[in-house]
Amino acid sequence: MASITINDLFTLQESIAGDYIKEYTYPWEILPHIGEIILKIGPSLGDAYEQRGENIWIAKSSHVYETATILGPAIIGENTEVRPGAFIRGNALVGNSCVVGNSTELKNVILFNNVQVPHYNYVGDSCLGFKAHMGAGSITSNVKSDKTLVCVKSKDEIFETGLKKFGAILGDHVEVGCNSVLNPGSVIGRNTNIYPLSMVRGVVPADSIYKNRDDIVQKV
Repeated sequence: MASITINDLFTLQESIAGDYIKEYTYPWEILPHIGEIILKIGPSLGDAYEQRGENIWIAKSSHVYETATILGPAIIGENTEVRPGAFIRGNALVGNSCVVGNSTELKNVILFNNVQVPHYNYVGDSCLGFKAHMGAGSITSNVKSDKTLVCVKSKDEIFETGLKKFGAILGDHVEVGCNSVLNPGSVIGRNTNIYPLSMVRGVVPADSIYKNRDDIVQKV
């Protein structure tokens, strides 16, 4: 059986949403509820945060450049950097010590602590685990070309998600190489590396190196 449950993929203590996330079994079950989770957490964040605009909470220790755009509901965690030209479109929960880079776009996402999406990334309808990193130009594709519902396909199983929009799930410490595309319903296990210029689909096991769909090797 594929190891793609929330407990297989994430360190829940590395997100302020951990207590809400643990109520689900599979990570894509969180996606329709990100906005409501933010609205529950935001008002209780305390003095370390300030509210800027409607349903937008930003930690005072974070650096958000003036040319970045943030739409609510959104939370930007402590010691996080949101660089010039970033576009956060709402339903975005960004953890502590993250980097949201120039021309990066986020929409309906949870970024755990220490996630970096630093250069020209699109991340939509996705969850990125602790210390996940997306190389320059790598993106999540969150809608199938035929607009049908997204399934998660492992070697032995197919999981019906019921979602039309679902990008990718990255476990803790995943490294995605530059200019890679994570197709709808991609689930990448913990500690896995994706080669640059990859086109990823389905489940990639933990502790592996993805060269292409026919060449995935376990780390030694």
